[in-house]
Amino acid sequence: MIEPEMAFYNNEMNMDLIEDFIRYIVTRVIDSCKLELEALDRDVSKLENVKQAFARVPYEEAIKILRGTVEVDGKNAISLQEADLEKAKTDLETKSEEIADREKSIASGVSKGERKYNETKILQLRKDIADLEEQIRNIPKWIESAKNFSDGNDFGNSDETVLTRVFDAPVMVYNWPTKIKAFYMKEVEGDPHHVKGVDLLAPDGYGEIIGGSERETDLDILVRKVQEHNLPMEAFEWYLDLRRFGSVPHSGFGLGLERMVRWISGIHHLRETIPFPRRYGRLFP
Repeated sequence: MIEPEMAFYNNEMNMDLIEDFIRYIVTRVIDSCKLELEALDRDVSKLENVKQAFARVPYEEAIKILRGTVEVDGKNAISLQEADLEKAKTDLETKSEEIADREKSIASGVSKGERKYNETKILQLRKDIADLEEQIRNIPKWIESAKNFSDGNDFGNSDETVLTRVFDAPVMVYNWPTKIKAFYMKEVEGDPHHVKGVDLLAPDGYGEIIGGSERETDLDILVRKVQEHNLPMEAFEWYLDLRRFGSVPHSGFGLGLERMVRWISGIHHLRETIPFPRRYGRLFP
C-alpha cells in the first residue's frame, strides 16, 4: 500500500490529491513505458482518459446509477451491460467461425509459414473465446445483482464493474454509510449515518484502487465509534491519545499498488501483478 496522510486536509482536498496523484502516475507510465504497454497489448487510449476530470458521486446517487434508475450523460448502467452481453454473443460466434475457417485452411495443406501463422491466430482466438464465454456467464449475474442492490451495502466486484461502465475515467464514490466503514472516518455534518469516506474505482471493471477518508478528530465520537464497532478499547488507546491532547483536521488514503499495476497494465488477474504471490499450495516464494 501507498499511504499518504495530510494535515489540515478535508475530504474535498483529499479527493483533489487522489485525482492529481492518479493522473500523474498514469501519464508518467504512458510517457515512459510505451514499449511495455505495447507488449502487453494495453489500449493506451483508455488510460489517457485520466486527463478528464474524475466524476465524484455520493454513495446514495451511485446506487441509483448502479440499479439503472439514474443515467449518466445518457448512459444507463443496466442497458450497457445488456448491450455488452449481446456483443459478446455475436463476437463468440464470429471468432468460432474464424477458428473453423483457419482449421480448414490448415487441413487443406498450406505452407509451413502460413500454417504457423494460423495456429498462432487460433490460440489467440481460443483465449478470446474463453474470455467471451466468461462474460456471457457473468453479465446476467451482474445485472441481477445490480438491479437488486440493497441500500447500505458495500459494493462487490461486479457492482463496481457495472457502475464504472458508464464512466470513461476513474470515478470517486464518497459519503459512505457509517455502518460499513472504519470507525475513524469523520461523520458528515448533520448526518451521522454517513461518513466522509471515498473510494476511487477504476474503469473497465478494474474496481477499487484507492480507499480513503477525512479522519475523525473528536475524542468522544471516536470512543463511541470504537464501542459501536465492538472493538477492544485498550487496543486503541494509543490512537485515542493522538486526539486526547489536541489534533488538526486531516485526511488520508491508501492506494493498492498491485491493483494499480493491474489496471494500468490491463492484466486479468491480480496475482499476476505480485512478484511472489501466495496461492493454494504455495505459501512461500
